[in-house]
Amino acid sequence: MEISKETRKRMMQIIAFGILLYCGMEHFDVVIGAVDFVLGIVMPFLVGGAIAFVINVPMKSIERHLFAKNGKLAKWRRPVAYLLTLALVIGIITLALVVVIPELGNTISMIVQQVPVAVKAVQKWLTDLPDSYPALAPAVAELNIDWSSLADSIVTFVQNFAAGVVSSGVGIFSGIVSGVVTFVIAFTFSIYVLFQKERLARQAKQILYAVFPEKATEKILSVAALSNQVFSSFLSGQCVEAVILGTLFVITMSILGMPYAMLTGIVIAITALIPIFGAFIGCVIGMLLIVMVDPVQAVWFLVLFLVLQQIEGNLIYPHVVGSSVGLPSIWVLVAVTVGGNMFGILGILVFIPLCSVLYALFAMFVKKRLREREIPESRWNAPSGGAAAAEPEVSDKTGGSGNTAG
Repeated sequence: MEISKETRKRMMQIIAFGILLYCGMEHFDVVIGAVDFVLGIVMPFLVGGAIAFVINVPMKSIERHLFAKNGKLAKWRRPVAYLLTLALVIGIITLALVVVIPELGNTISMIVQQVPVAVKAVQKWLTDLPDSYPALAPAVAELNIDWSSLADSIVTFVQNFAAGVVSSGVGIFSGIVSGVVTFVIAFTFSIYVLFQKERLARQAKQILYAVFPEKATEKILSVAALSNQVFSSFLSGQCVEAVILGTLFVITMSILGMPYAMLTGIVIAITALIPIFGAFIGCVIGMLLIVMVDPVQAVWFLVLFLVLQQIEGNLIYPHVVGSSVGLPSIWVLVAVTVGGNMFGILGILVFIPLCSVLYALFAMFVKKRLREREIPESRWNAPSGGAAAAEPEVSDKTGGSGNTAG
């Protein structure tokens, strides 16, 4: 039997792939080293692309409403939009670093100073307890507490815990600017991308059409456009959700007369940019701010946080962020859980829009297959359990019950 040229070509490709795969598995450490080397080279450009993508979301909206397209100032639309967006981002970071962190540091310092006083008060209370409650005298007498060591342990715990909270709160920013050289290259690259994005898009299309078949290129461009839309919508929805949650805390804390209402709301809004779990960081910081003013209010703040967190986690977040990326609420929760368990905060940030893209692509695949197989909509869009009774003639023709497709 004669083998066609196309078949021989595919066989050679499979054999070559098998050889490369075998060599890669045999020298896995070399492959990992090569991947790390390549990532080290391209990392500034990956970071720059990520910065450009994030800045482009608000910048695009500002540019759309800035000046007339055909006016004398049209050529200044993009530079002005970029500067306004950059000022907005720097303002948010400055607000977190200049306003929140010093206040948090002052609160931690006050807590450390008050710990010895509080320990002495507890010690005096235990000493006076047998006089008020003679029945408890034997139990108090059996207590053997090194009060000095206890006070030192509490101070050390508060300092270490607060340092961990602060480092977690600013971890996103410190991760981006971890290397000065990397940041400078990435930032410069992001500026070039933002000001030349149309030209870069045309060049990318030219390369794709030159390298891949036309049908494959159209598919790649379609997926890229869908991914860009989903990730942009997710970023916008995340920001809206953070503003809503911060506003809820400001309003409810002001109504209940809690201290630091505005500052706590700002902290929670900033930390809530980390999906689902970021608000818990804001909760800890808010409690540290309130506890020195009124410990009872700090307890009520914790209760308020748990209530608002339930509302935000089950109602606001799935609907605001879920609708912005076109992902049903249940799959938003699944994406957050899986992404967080696998890759932490980065996994949470990436998995929601990624799952939305996969969800949309799979939905298109299913609809295409239904059309190809000529399955009528009445078969899969009928109410559960009612299709067979409503359309017995369809069941008779296909030889099955009407609700199997649903």
